[in-house]
Amino acid sequence: MTLNEITGEIAPHGLFVMGSTGTRVLIGTDSQWWGIFGNSSENHDGEKDPVDRWSKRILNGLANRTGAKACFPSDGPPYAPFIAWAMETGRFWQSPTGMMIHDRAGLMISIRGALEFPAPFPVTQAQTSPCDACVDKPCRTACPVDALSGAHDYDVPACKAYLDTPPGGACMAKGCSVRRACPVSLAFDRPDLQSAFHMKAFRG
Repeated sequence: MTLNEITGEIAPHGLFVMGSTGTRVLIGTDSQWWGIFGNSSENHDGEKDPVDRWSKRILNGLANRTGAKACFPSDGPPYAPFIAWAMETGRFWQSPTGMMIHDRAGLMISIRGALEFPAPFPVTQAQTSPCDACVDKPCRTACPVDALSGAHDYDVPACKAYLDTPPGGACMAKGCSVRRACPVSLAFDRPDLQSAFHMKAFRG
């Protein structure tokens, strides 16, 4: 199976190939995914972890049809090293905020799983990070409480505390202000409702 064939299989589900590392292919959500997931049984059955269950249904189905093995970020412990895999593809980099950035999705990264195939795919040649061509780097100053910074680890308590304040409502409704400030993220055009869904899950 080729990467183009995988793309054809997953595109109707709002998914796309985010990169490959030999036999492993990383699958993520595109800007059409939210509308497709919204009509799924998992989104309406009231059970826990609807996104993870949807991802496993779709990607396990593809794995069974193609002889691949599916792996998911939610599987564990131990958890698979998805961040290391992503960095190996040549399509992810560390942004000035410390978060990963993808050449197409920007900071709006949502890896739903990986497929391991018996035969290797060409590994994407290393490209230049989109951050290198970004002159203003608005992500550096977008966080109101400086929770995300390349100078220190992600300050999760400060982030969550801000989300509980009235000004933090914008991040809850539209997604992280740092992610939204990235020009690549803006071009990716992820729906605000999807970002709000992820923010609610993060806030807990």
